[in-house]
Amino acid sequence: MHRHMVVWTAVGMALCVCEPSAARGASPTADVPLIPRKVLFGNPERGMSQLSPDGKRIAYTAPLDGVMNVWVAPADDFSRAEPVTRDKNRGIRQYFWSYTNDHVLYLQDDGGDENWRVHSVEVNTAKAIDLTPFDSIPGPDGSPIMLPGGKPLRPTAQIVAVSDQFPDEIVLGLNNRSPQFHDLYRCNVRTGELTRVYENNQWASVTVDNSYTLRLASRFTPDGGMEYVKFTGDQSTEPFEKVGMEDSLTTQFSGFDKSGTILYFTDSRGRDTAALFARDMATGKDTLLAENPRCDVGGGLEDPRTGRVQAVAFNYLRNEWTILDPAIKPDFEYLRTVRAGEFIVGSRTSDDRRWIVSYTSDNGPMHVYRYDRGSGQTPGKATFLYTTRPELDNQPLASMHPIEIKARDGLTLVSYLTLPVSSDKDGDARPDRPVPMVLLVHGGPWARDAWGYNPYAQWLSNRGYAVLQVNFRGSTGFGKNFLNAGNLEWAGKMHDDLIDAVTWAVNERIADRSRVAIMGGSYGGYATLVGLTVTPELFACGVDIVGPSNIVTLLNTIPPYWAPAIELFKKRVGDHTTQEGRAFLEARSPLNHVDRIVRPLLIGQGANDPRVKQSESDQIVSAMEQRQIPVTYVLFPDEGHGFARPENNTAFNAVTEGFLSKHLGGRFEPAAGDIEKSTAQIKSGAEHLPSLK
Repeated sequence: MHRHMVVWTAVGMALCVCEPSAARGASPTADVPLIPRKVLFGNPERGMSQLSPDGKRIAYTAPLDGVMNVWVAPADDFSRAEPVTRDKNRGIRQYFWSYTNDHVLYLQDDGGDENWRVHSVEVNTAKAIDLTPFDSIPGPDGSPIMLPGGKPLRPTAQIVAVSDQFPDEIVLGLNNRSPQFHDLYRCNVRTGELTRVYENNQWASVTVDNSYTLRLASRFTPDGGMEYVKFTGDQSTEPFEKVGMEDSLTTQFSGFDKSGTILYFTDSRGRDTAALFARDMATGKDTLLAENPRCDVGGGLEDPRTGRVQAVAFNYLRNEWTILDPAIKPDFEYLRTVRAGEFIVGSRTSDDRRWIVSYTSDNGPMHVYRYDRGSGQTPGKATFLYTTRPELDNQPLASMHPIEIKARDGLTLVSYLTLPVSSDKDGDARPDRPVPMVLLVHGGPWARDAWGYNPYAQWLSNRGYAVLQVNFRGSTGFGKNFLNAGNLEWAGKMHDDLIDAVTWAVNERIADRSRVAIMGGSYGGYATLVGLTVTPELFACGVDIVGPSNIVTLLNTIPPYWAPAIELFKKRVGDHTTQEGRAFLEARSPLNHVDRIVRPLLIGQGANDPRVKQSESDQIVSAMEQRQIPVTYVLFPDEGHGFARPENNTAFNAVTEGFLSKHLGGRFEPAAGDIEKSTAQIKSGAEHLPSLK
């Protein structure tokens, strides 16, 4: 969580380079050193730095006994850093400072179940308090609601607000009373005392301002749109705004400045791309602040003293900043000169005198600086702090090329191509001869791929594959027309876009038509299964990570707190509650077309996944086994929607390397005990990969 950011929407040894047994010509990376998986997917040396609000201390995450924990140091002396958390399993992935300047708050779940608990740690003593110590949610009879398998349904906490007006308190959302809705609580970070301030029985979200006053609430309407109300003094509500389905994902009321008089929101109504507006709550006047005809407004920076938005980002091919407040223009002009790449302002002190600025590029690790601001038109000075993964600095990393691909109906697909380092000697984003390719499909689907360092793109390109990442229709950030073009198009036009991108890559002599794999997680996993069933001869193999196999069973098992958004899924994916809708979704579900699979498939799944249940992978593996169709299935009992523990992620990638090498012909790094160091269970198909026997 970035308090000052408005968000809308092994090593050291010589490694054997193993080549596949099949003779397929010289590898395009034969003369390039193999980058160890541990370097790409192991723990970073440091990361996620945040300044305390008073600027006296800096926190960051770093390994402690091999697990990422929060460390705190004086802002000017990293050598005096001490760990303040003691997580021994999954590592800390979400944390922030409280305004006490003495407490770090972090969120943690249990084995990837996403039932988040909020913890407070007093920095000076490392004393920790579980602020949300609830183990179950009561049912109508008062007894705990039980999940299949006999475990109680646990509540999940949300951070609703953090305010400098109340240093000792934060506002939490907790569904410990009703699994579908989050009540609001004021929580003392020193003592853990919880005081409920609003009982929520109908709203998908509730917004408070900097004074912790209830201001807005929202819920989905039956047509898939969004209804907003505003609170009156006695917690009753009155209508505020209605947003139709076509604008519901691109029009959002985001939050207030610190005075509570200005409301910021993104709006696509009457336009295609979402622009940033400010509304004067006293007069109702809306002011357009920033817009871009090619893409939606993305992240923003707000003044920590006033809460006013000072700059916003637009990301079409690359991220670009639009400055709204001239006061930070000298800062941005100076920061652009510090080093190459795109910079991110990740943390700012309360007086705005000191920032943490991180620089990212496509072919290197992130470099982090402390920036001490100047005065007036005089910029300050950036002091280098650390590199997140210094071992990457000397590795043969590839460039990522932004490209535009035309779909068969004329839509433009913003995509990214990463080629093996030695395959493109003239640097024209085309290999000297076609190479094997991995189509790497993003999740969501309401998300997007973007330019920058991507460990999967680097890993796969280093192994000898071109990597193509496509923002297919339904991806976010490119306007509502592009987003809505994906409605009811799972396994339809969304898949056509992926096929069109593969055809483009073959025609451009980038990809070897006979050696193209499809791989992805979540929706990308579903797209993989679609690829092997709808277009069974196109792909040489597929890698599905936590992908749903049946859309009906997927929608029937969503987490309870997603229930308020079910109308969104009905309108954009399909209606699983009607006979006609179920027939449509069953036809779009790979599980029902298993008999068409003729290419090798690898599946990875977390047993605790709350979004795509283990049953989604179990059922397609079972169907394939009944038909004697080969499949390799790897299950992680301590993971959820993706693999958070580096040991598990590295293990699955070790399996994937051998799998891709066998079917595409690239090289691989021997597993060298990676699987044994993880919790991986090879549930099926070890015999299909010699390295797994």
